[in-house]
Amino acid sequence: MTSSAPAPASFPQVSGRTRGYDVQAVDAFLARARSSFESGSNDVTSAAVREVSFPLTRKGYAIAAVDSALSRIEDAFAARERDAAVSVAGAQAWVGQTREIAQVVLDRLSRPKGRRFDRVGMLRYGYRVDEVDLVVDRIATYLQTGQSVTVEQVRGVAFRMERGGYREVQVDAVLDAVVEIMLAVV
Repeated sequence: MTSSAPAPASFPQVSGRTRGYDVQAVDAFLARARSSFESGSNDVTSAAVREVSFPLTRKGYAIAAVDSALSRIEDAFAARERDAAVSVAGAQAWVGQTREIAQVVLDRLSRPKGRRFDRVGMLRYGYRVDEVDLVVDRIATYLQTGQSVTVEQVRGVAFRMERGGYREVQVDAVLDAVVEIMLAVV
């Protein structure tokens, strides 16, 4: 007896007290992404892959393994989106649009240290300002000079928290835009 349901992903599962990504949630998203990619639909985009999150559960999938697969899937969707945009508007328009986004990001990152993003109140926690400023300095140099920074480095950046730090949502949005820019020019 055969089933039409896609086979579940084969990721290692965590054991003991360690938590991993919920198996059913990961398998459902990956099935949806595969279907969208194979059919050529826009039900799932590179941005959706980048933004997906899964609940943590005992005996879930190993986080690093799933995140690695999601990075490859995002790359594939981004390449498909780039190819489609270039075929419709041309390479020059695609490069122009990417430059505009890069300039907006660069303008944000060129602000004085400590004032690049909104800050949360002193009783709330946000990303550590000094750590974010260090990372965005490197990204700004990349955008200005092409100095080596990889997509994986941007995707994998993590910041500690501090009271009165930078607002997480804004920092994450800029990092997502940087990933989009980097994938657009690959």
